Amino acid sequence: MTARPAASRRESAGSPGLHWRTVVPAPVVLLSGPEEYAAGQAVERIRRSLRDARPDLEDVKLDAGRYEAGDLTIHGSPSLFGEAKLIEVSGLAQMNDDFLQDTLRYLADPAPDVVLAMHHSGGNRGKKLLDALKASGATVVDCQPLKKDSDKTDFVVEEFRAAGRRIGGGALRSLVAAVGSQLAELAAACQQLISDTAGEITEETVEKYYGGRVEVTGFKVADAALAGRGGQALSMLRHALATGADPVLLTAALAMKVRAVAKVHQVRGSSGQLAKELGMAPWQVDQARRDAQRFSSEGLVECIQVLAEADAQVKGASRDPVYAVERAVTTIALAGRG
Repeated sequence: MTARPAASRRESAGSPGLHWRTVVPAPVVLLSGPEEYAAGQAVERIRRSLRDARPDLEDVKLDAGRYEAGDLTIHGSPSLFGEAKLIEVSGLAQMNDDFLQDTLRYLADPAPDVVLAMHHSGGNRGKKLLDALKASGATVVDCQPLKKDSDKTDFVVEEFRAAGRRIGGGALRSLVAAVGSQLAELAAACQQLISDTAGEITEETVEKYYGGRVEVTGFKVADAALAGRGGQALSMLRHALATGADPVLLTAALAMKVRAVAKVHQVRGSSGQLAKELGMAPWQVDQARRDAQRFSSEGLVECIQVLAEADAQVKGASRDPVYAVERAVTTIALAGRG
């Protein structure tokens, strides 16, 4: 096994963490964060790299919560035949005291030709070990979930780029909207599209495969209302409420969309210029401009007023928050006809 120099490992330990796509074998690797897919992919990269150099690699799996004293010492000992070893440890967030003590001792003198890769999903359990790992110069890999849509779209772009394929902007946003809640599902969707199709991925392609999975969210309700599709918007709203959506969050999504329309209404300039000035993405400016064409200044004022009332009502000023949201959706859909 070829490990990075100790100085390099210390630099990575002091940083927020390496991206899981870039991790390489090192004597000790900490996979930090609850994103199981990222942790799994990081270990797979390490495993493939080791096997490419050492086909005789021995792969050992341990559970830190069910660990028995001495296991790490036994598995971390040099092999009689000199094989490389990968020791994968899961469940650091539930580690027992035997694992903690054995690993602290191991860190003082890591075994040669062994990679120890450990996943800690979060929480305070094992803080003493986490501090020792970082102080020792262990490689730290960032395994935090992707919460922002922009991070998820970057992930999808990289998946297609790695496969030598392209995905259009509209298709990209549609795919994230359809299956973007879990990273593993998003990765699986990318791989399915890559394996089942040819050429650039378009919105039509994504709709064919995943159109039925697009969740009804406040933003989709807002899109329908701003487009004047009142009946559809109300139907989507009632479905969202029936499946547990919070009226407060639905109203917030409506307000965000209407504010975007108000920002670009009757404003001149290129999409790129306005995006910088208004703190929006260029595609958001383009969409808001399309919606703004349906509204007069008076119509927008009416929408903003009804949303302000709805916001107060869903936060306790009314006993019927559902009616408040429905009234706001209907007002927005009708106000754009003028």
